Amino acid sequence: MLNKKVQGAINEQIKNELYSGYLYLSMSAYFEANNLPGFARWMRLQAEEEQEHALKFFDFVNDRGGRVMLQTIDQPPVEFESPRAIFEQTLEHEQKVTHLIHQLYELALEENDYPSQVMLQWFIDEQVEEEKNATEIVETLRMVGDKGQALVMLDRQLGRRGAD
Repeated sequence: MLNKKVQGAINEQIKNELYSGYLYLSMSAYFEANNLPGFARWMRLQAEEEQEHALKFFDFVNDRGGRVMLQTIDQPPVEFESPRAIFEQTLEHEQKVTHLIHQLYELALEENDYPSQVMLQWFIDEQVEEEKNATEIVETLRMVGDKGQALVMLDRQLGRRGAD
C-alpha cells in the first residue's frame, strides 16, 4: 500500500508534469505562429514526453493501491520574448522540476518507501538528460542569436528530433 504522504506528493507531481506538458505545448504553439516549425516540433515532442512522465506517476500510484487525485493545472504563458528566452525558461523550468523530484525522493527516504525510491531514480536520471538538452540549446542560441540563417539551420536541426 502506498504511503499517504508519498501519495499526496506524487499527486502534486502529476499536476506538475501535466503543467510541464501544457507549458511546452504553449511554447510549441508560439513557435508555430512564428514560422519556426522545427522548434515547434521539438517542443511538441517535449510536451508529449511530459505527459508520459505524468502517466508513469499515475500508473505507479494505481499499481501501489493508492488513489490518483487530479488537480487544477494553471494556464501557461502564451507570449514569449524570443527562441532563446523560451529555452532559458525551459532550462529554469527543468531545474525546478529536478528540485521537485529530489524533494519527492527525500520524502520517500523519510517514509522508508523503497518502491517509490526505485521509481524516482528513473526520474532523477531523466532530469539529468532534460537539463543537459535544454542547456545545449540555450548555449547554441547564445552563439547564433535569435535571427538569421543560423537560427533557420537550428530550426531544421531541432525539427529532426525523433526522426533519428
